[in-house]
Amino acid sequence: MIKQQINCLGDSCPRPQLMTKKALSMAMPGEVIEVLIDNATSMEAIPPMMKDLHSSHLATVRMDRCWHVYVRKN
Repeated sequence: MIKQQINCLGDSCPRPQLMTKKALSMAMPGEVIEVLIDNATSMEAIPPMMKDLHSSHLATVRMDRCWHVYVRKN
């Protein structure tokens, strides 16, 4: 179940990463956050930063005009 959705459509680096970091810092363990991204660089940058945020990258799904990145607070 998705606890929060972050809409980063139209945003470039590093805003999607910063918004994801902020959302995870406020999340409770086990909560899933969906990040909508249309910037390829940001999409690629989010999974590697999960270890430092004590979180997990669950999946990245390509849709019509953006990626849906799913992360969970550990």
